[in-house]
This record gives sequence, structure tokens and C-alpha cells, in this order.
Amino acid sequence: MGDGLKENVKETTESLSKLNERLAVIDAAQKNLTSLTSEVLTLKDVLSNKQTRGAFGQGRMEAIIRDALPPNSFEFQATLKNGKRPDCVIHLPNDPRPLIIDAKFPLESITAFREAKTDEEKKLAIARVRNDVSTHLKDIADKYIVPGETQEMAIMFVPSESIYADLHEYFEDIIQKAQRARIMITSPSLLMMAVQMLQVIVKDSRMREQAFLVQSEVGKILDDVNRLSDRVGKLATHFGQAQTDIQNITTSTDKITRRAEKIATMELDDPAAITDSSDDKIVNLLQRERRD
Repeated sequence: MGDGLKENVKETTESLSKLNERLAVIDAAQKNLTSLTSEVLTLKDVLSNKQTRGAFGQGRMEAIIRDALPPNSFEFQATLKNGKRPDCVIHLPNDPRPLIIDAKFPLESITAFREAKTDEEKKLAIARVRNDVSTHLKDIADKYIVPGETQEMAIMFVPSESIYADLHEYFEDIIQKAQRARIMITSPSLLMMAVQMLQVIVKDSRMREQAFLVQSEVGKILDDVNRLSDRVGKLATHFGQAQTDIQNITTSTDKITRRAEKIATMELDDPAAITDSSDDKIVNLLQRERRD
């Protein structure tokens, strides 16, 4: 009985130890949930304020643009010729007209639409959404689509995927109105895809510029090769002339050598017995050699 009690006590102690470990894990998870709830409430406070909400949307848009495009291909808060300052302008290759992105989306009406409980509240919220978004679309078209200065279309950035889904699900007429106004409504994921396409265009443009540069350099190298070929031809002509001169000199040298040998092998009489006839013989011999 004593051994059994000891065994039970041991098992109970081990179980309590494991239970304490699990309670510690649960306590840590509860702290994480509390922290997450605080962050969500903070985010709600941010989105409830118009200025902070605009900064939030601007920040998300800027993060997407900075991560995908080179620094010299975009500009934030640039001033157009009409004095307007869009949230972002993207400079396209081989086109002086920038693409405009607006990140100020009217969130209050969407929030009211989501929080509406009665049919009357929902009806009023729907009307408010249509009015606010339509007004915003008109502002973008009037301010940021400038013939000859900007692209013929603009982008309205919606900083939430769920809001973008609500627009397509409940406000198809708004989407069509935006398309007619040449304004593309994008969520964060769609803006990322659009920026990736722009990245491909920018990369292709740079490759074309490098290809033209390489082609120009190859043309210069070809000109240098042609000049080198002309100079080598002239040098070959000089070498050929020099070789001819050397052959002529060698021929003359051989003739002189043969004549000297003939003179050296002539049988001459005693110097005291040399007469004028001997001189005549030598002169005749030299003349004959010259003719040869």
C-alpha cells in the first residue's frame, strides 16, 4: 500500500508539472491575444481619422512602389503644371507623360455601409458610397488626367483587399463609371501586379538602351577595323616596294661581284711589260661586262 501511494504521488506530481507547463503556454498565448487586440484597436483608431487614414494608404502605396521600381522611375508628391500634387507619379520609359496614382480613398461611407443594421441605414449608406466614390473619381479625372501632360488614365489605390471586394460585389456601377473615366481601381495586390508589369517595361527599355549602346560601339569597332585594314594594306605596299628594292640591290651586288671576280681572274703580264694594248683589252672587257 505504501509503494502504491508513492507511485500515485509521483504520477500526480508529474501531471501537475505538465499542467503547469500548459498553463504557462496558455498564459503566453493570452498575452499575445491581448497585444493583438490592442494593435487592432489602434489600427481602427488610425482608420477612423481621415488624415491618419490617408497617411496609412499613402504609406502602403509608397512601400509597394519603392519595393518594385528603381528610385529614378517614380516621385511622391510631385507638382504638376496645373499646381496639383498627386500622391505618386511614375515615369514611363520613352514617354514624358507620367502615370498618376491617387491613394486618398473615402473610407467613411464604406465603413457606414458595413456597419448598417437596418434596411434604411443600408440604403443611405449605399447612396453615400456612390456619391463619395463618384465625387472622388471626378476629382481624380479633373486634377490628374491632363491631356498632353499625364497619361490618359490614372490609378485609384484602395488600401484594403476587402474594400476592393465590396466595391466589385455591391457597386458594379461604380466600377463601370471608373472605367469610363479611364481610372483603374486597384487593391494592394493589384497595384503590386501593375507595378511588376511596369518593372518589366522599365527593364526591357533599359535592355534596349544597352542594346543600342552595344550596337553603336560595334559600329565604332567596325570603323576601327576598316581603318586598320587600310593601314595594313598601305604597309603591305611599302613592304612590297621595299622587297623589290632589296631584290634590285641584290641583283646589282651580284653583278658587281661577278665583274670583280672576272677582273681578279684575268691573266696579266708583268707590270713592266704592260702596254697600251693591255689597257685596251681591259677597257673592252669592262664594256662587255656592262652590256651583260
